[in-house]
Amino acid sequence: MAKCPYLIVRDPESVRDVLHRPADFSPANALVAVTPLEGPALRVLQRVGFALPPVLASNDTGTHGGIRKVVAGYFTPATVAAMEPRIRELARQAAGNAADQLARTSHTDLVQTVAAFPPAVVMLELLGLPVRDLADLKRWGLDSMELFWGWPDRDRQLELARSAAEFYVWLRQLVAESVTAPGRNLFKSLAGHGLSGTEMCSLGYFLLIAGQETTTQLISTTLFRLLEGASPVDWKEAASESGASSVVRLVLATESSVPTWRRVAAHDTSLGGSRIPAGTEILLELSGNRITGGGGPGNPSPQGQPGRGSSTGLIFGSGIHRCLGAKLAELEASVVVQEAAVALQGIQLQDHEPEWIRHLSFQAPRTVSVMNPPG
Repeated sequence: MAKCPYLIVRDPESVRDVLHRPADFSPANALVAVTPLEGPALRVLQRVGFALPPVLASNDTGTHGGIRKVVAGYFTPATVAAMEPRIRELARQAAGNAADQLARTSHTDLVQTVAAFPPAVVMLELLGLPVRDLADLKRWGLDSMELFWGWPDRDRQLELARSAAEFYVWLRQLVAESVTAPGRNLFKSLAGHGLSGTEMCSLGYFLLIAGQETTTQLISTTLFRLLEGASPVDWKEAASESGASSVVRLVLATESSVPTWRRVAAHDTSLGGSRIPAGTEILLELSGNRITGGGGPGNPSPQGQPGRGSSTGLIFGSGIHRCLGAKLAELEASVVVQEAAVALQGIQLQDHEPEWIRHLSFQAPRTVSVMNPPG
């Protein structure tokens, strides 16, 4: 059993306190690989000039506010609300594809047919970027999550590093194209703010993962819990706007796709009356998860409690690093779940014990396999 290297903070008020004291509790470790990368993996990354200087989520310098303001301009409440018809269109298409596959083969995986691609399309369109290479983007996102937040051994690290290097090369080309492309897009805006190509790649690397893969995972968990019967809302009720929204908020509060996040003590400080030495690595529990409730990093207990409470107040963080896409993620998940429930009436879970993604800060079922009812 691995010893947890983090000071785990679960109390919501203490979590909020940490997030609101960035000078004391730095985000500098937020994107550092949980499992230190070994030589072979590092060399693969170095060969393509892979670099992730602190720009947004891990930025504890005075440049953070200005950069965040630029990115926030793409996630305003009005912009997100205006995307709802497009989100619904994509959700209906995805649910229709799942229905077609069920009609042909009597089974389908809702992660792939329903949850995977709408968030990726929405994210790229919202940022003014070309919608392309979606299957690669999904693969790169999952691989990078495992590389930076999982516990891969030396051989697996090498495999994941090759994927990350491929993603980085693709991203560098996208950034180069975007800064000279007509119209408004995120990278052109960031270049106008003075960011270098490397800084834009660093920001884009995690934004293009977090901005869509975490939403796919939220949708996946919600669909699974609904069909499993673990939710007070049933599949029929989820076909309504209020039912879908209710179950998404419940999953956010009890089993979010991003259940934990990291901070590090920038200097000797205190929290809740306890002394915290400089350099202490802190793991903040944002919602229910199977990692801190289990046997430690890399060895989570399958019997860990899936939920802690009913509040969604800290799910997307708090303070100056709060997730900019919070409203978008909740809207997307609610719409996709609703449209799936409308289009796929009467379906049943085929696999009640799927494999789960269980990284330090990400969790979701890898598949939600369903079938038509017998008879």
